Amino acid sequence: MQQFQAKKDTALIQRACEQVEGFSAFINRFKQKNFLKGNSESTYRNYSQYLASIALHFKRLPTSLTIEEIEGYLYMALQRFHTPSETYFKHTVISLRLAFKIEGNDEMRIKLPVIKKKKKLPVVLSKPEITNMLNKPKLYKHRILIALLYGCGLRCFEVSNIQIGDIDFHRSTLHVRQGKGGRDRYLPLGKFLCEHLKYYIKIYKPKTWFLYGSSSKSTSEVDRKYSSRGIQCAIKEALKLCGIKKKASVHTLRHSFATHLLEDGLDILSIKDLLGHVNIETTLVYLHVAQINRKNKCSPIDNLKGVNISMGVQYSMDFGMDD
Repeated sequence: MQQFQAKKDTALIQRACEQVEGFSAFINRFKQKNFLKGNSESTYRNYSQYLASIALHFKRLPTSLTIEEIEGYLYMALQRFHTPSETYFKHTVISLRLAFKIEGNDEMRIKLPVIKKKKKLPVVLSKPEITNMLNKPKLYKHRILIALLYGCGLRCFEVSNIQIGDIDFHRSTLHVRQGKGGRDRYLPLGKFLCEHLKYYIKIYKPKTWFLYGSSSKSTSEVDRKYSSRGIQCAIKEALKLCGIKKKASVHTLRHSFATHLLEDGLDILSIKDLLGHVNIETTLVYLHVAQINRKNKCSPIDNLKGVNISMGVQYSMDFGMDD
């Protein structure tokens, strides 16, 4: 699915390069500035597709448009699709802001519409729900996936990118490389995760990627990291097995990690660092959902009761759910 979307975005950008005069040179400058800022290829492509769409609509460079033309285009998008286009509206404005900044046109950048942030509280799972999710999946690999996402508060792409060399059992730490914004951080693993990660390595014998994927139902390892789609499917299946009706996702385990640590007594600044947040304001949202008490644990997974993820599971090399 991700590869299909990437091809679709690339085709849109290419069409704009062919049909809009000057777009090719413009998007090359845009790409260079993005990479110099440390943005990833997917971030650049995401921004570029919105700039390509608006360029194709007007048959002109986005940075040559007047504020009236831009506002009319955004209004049309909101009227046509309503809810889905709220995301389109936001990403178009962000892309235009960056484009005008790169071109040195601060006057137009400031005139662009303000993006109103919806104040939504994160969905958080209870400790019994987390315990259930760790115990229910049939594959040990999926239980380990959930343990890492929750036990370290990882983002989906961060758990996918873990390599064997990133785990230090002597220091009981996980090295998260190139997290959001290209920032590295170290996370404590705790006794529970160290024990089970060692056992997982013994059973599955991964080579490069800790959680590796396979495109076919084969017992042999394909040295390819676990896809985001595979991770999402595994979490969706675990939620279904547990009968959890909350609007939960992969990221819900990260929200639960932060909330449970706060409830166990860890200070908000330490949680900010563990999550890899740049601004404390992002972390403060958990103060609104946490039920504070005075315990203090290194990793919330060490504070769960009744977890035994290595018993009663299939040590199967069938990774049909990965992709």
